[in-house]
Amino acid sequence: MPLNIEEKKQVVKELNSEATNSVAGAIAEYNGLNVKDITLLRTKARESGVYLKVVKNSLSKRAFNDTSFECLIDDLNGPIIIALSKEDLASPARLFKDFGKDYDQLKTIGLAINGASFPVSDLDRIAELPTKDEAYSTLLGLMKAPIEKAVRLLNELPTKFVRLSNAVKDKQEEVS
Repeated sequence: MPLNIEEKKQVVKELNSEATNSVAGAIAEYNGLNVKDITLLRTKARESGVYLKVVKNSLSKRAFNDTSFECLIDDLNGPIIIALSKEDLASPARLFKDFGKDYDQLKTIGLAINGASFPVSDLDRIAELPTKDEAYSTLLGLMKAPIEKAVRLLNELPTKFVRLSNAVKDKQEEVS
């Protein structure tokens, strides 16, 4: 059933709002996927915090105007599905890459992060970016390592002194 003008305006407004608040996005062709497959994709998107929407290209183009995803407008051809993420830069790419392994019909045709468009050949590289939590834990580990080394070093000096004094004491007892 076709949308009336008010419904179209609402769809454009919703997609524009999501795009304005998102940092990363991807678009893919979904020719050949059935309803069951798309429902599974939507479930995986929900689990990974990705906004997923199938929208007419003309409405998507209007919604992407004046957003950081304006760079994807030229890729909006044919039946496409849009994935947007508000926090994780790699979530949309990771979602399409992982789902595309099992379903060849899903073909990523556009990637964007913070207003910059990336070629589809970078899909694997972008999908392998760490999540926000992984990046924080790596950074914390890097910040913590020098402190741990300093503590071990400071602890080692008195330990060596105690060993040395015990060795001298043992030597004196042997001599006596």
